[in-house]
Amino acid sequence: MAKKDQLTGKGPVAGNHVSHAHNKAKRRFELNLQKKRFFVPEEDRWVTLRVSAKTIKTINKNGITAVLKDARANGINV
Repeated sequence: MAKKDQLTGKGPVAGNHVSHAHNKAKRRFELNLQKKRFFVPEEDRWVTLRVSAKTIKTINKNGITAVLKDARANGINV
């Protein structure tokens, strides 16, 4: 399974390890992915999603229904 957020579609980004001597080596910045169940009252069902911690905070702020509506408008199948 890809290391992507199922709602936002965000994935890991590339960057550099930078030492004190300013030597650089490639690295990846991974997302803080969590497997989480959400209850959607409008659909009367539970939805299990792999989302980042930042997306969980967005869901807590805006509500699962609004976030799912935006994701579906952007073409993400949930």
